[in-house]
Amino acid sequence: MVDERLDTRALNRATLARQLLLRRHPITPLAALGHLVGMQAQCPDSPYVGLWSRLADVEPDDLGRSITGREALRAPLMRCTLHLVTAEDCLALRPVVQPVFERTYRSSSPFARQVDGVDLAAVRTAGEELLVERPRTRAELAPLLAERWPGRDPDALVYAVTYLAPLVQVPPRGVWGTTGPSAWTTVESWLGRRLPTDAAPDAAVVRYLAAFGPATVMDAQRWSGLTRLRAVFDRLRPTLRTFRADDGRELFDLPDAPRPAPDTPAPPRFLPEYDNVQFSHADRRRIVPEGRRPPLYGGNGGVLGTVLVDGFLAGTWRLDAADGDPAVLTVEPYERLATTDREAVETEGADLLRFAAPTARTLDVRVT
Repeated sequence: MVDERLDTRALNRATLARQLLLRRHPITPLAALGHLVGMQAQCPDSPYVGLWSRLADVEPDDLGRSITGREALRAPLMRCTLHLVTAEDCLALRPVVQPVFERTYRSSSPFARQVDGVDLAAVRTAGEELLVERPRTRAELAPLLAERWPGRDPDALVYAVTYLAPLVQVPPRGVWGTTGPSAWTTVESWLGRRLPTDAAPDAAVVRYLAAFGPATVMDAQRWSGLTRLRAVFDRLRPTLRTFRADDGRELFDLPDAPRPAPDTPAPPRFLPEYDNVQFSHADRRRIVPEGRRPPLYGGNGGVLGTVLVDGFLAGTWRLDAADGDPAVLTVEPYERLATTDREAVETEGADLLRFAAPTARTLDVRVT
């Protein structure tokens, strides 16, 4: 049987459907996190904007209560980046991606060579014991580890712990409208549950396809940071459906997953910094037009991001509401927008302002 071909627009609409971006869905933030296999969260407020763009009725406090109630948590996971995930997914995914952390620390970080010859298992154990005592920041942990390994670089010791040990960043960090230090404790102590020992990636690959498919083996590796997933896809092949991209790449998908028609309308969407929909495929052209790159912002999140028009990356946005009033949302398209698209972006932007700056009396959307 010849595999059906999916062009870029078909892949775009399928991915938007999986990512809850074709329409807003009447589900809870926790259910959305589970469906999306988490959201990138190195910018603490970014997931709130990402969920606002996806859900029919969302209030920041809904997600905040899930974080303080330990149903959701911020933990380093896929690609060694901070993600906001459900507690269940943190437990299931951390053993799967543990090899990524070990490989990254030893080969890609600048710290491993500074602790050459040190028993890293002992460093990890000591760090975990200190973090179980109480959550600590890296700055608080460093001198305590330096006491046990004098003469070694304290930062390198700390990063050995934060790379190699399954940790969670505790609230109030990550709760909308609050501030707090980047303090860490262990996943097991925070949840009061043991991490499973099963590190097989098969279930994670299936979850990935449900949220990001159709996708190639390389796409799944880019999302997770894992390598050598070809054997996993071959094991799963009897349960999957295959397609071909326009350039001949083999795509895998779940048989019954949504694949809307390429001409399905896609309303404008405001995405936060580092939204996974832009960073979870080796070939990003299904969302990011060729020749473009998603901007890599720095900051605390929730005030910068990108705009999708007709499902594709079309510009950036910036929210200025530090003083409460007026609240200004500036949209900078990469190219001049058609009148109907511009009006739709302005309407969506005004809704974002009402969500992100609810006390502002004056809302101003500027499309440059």
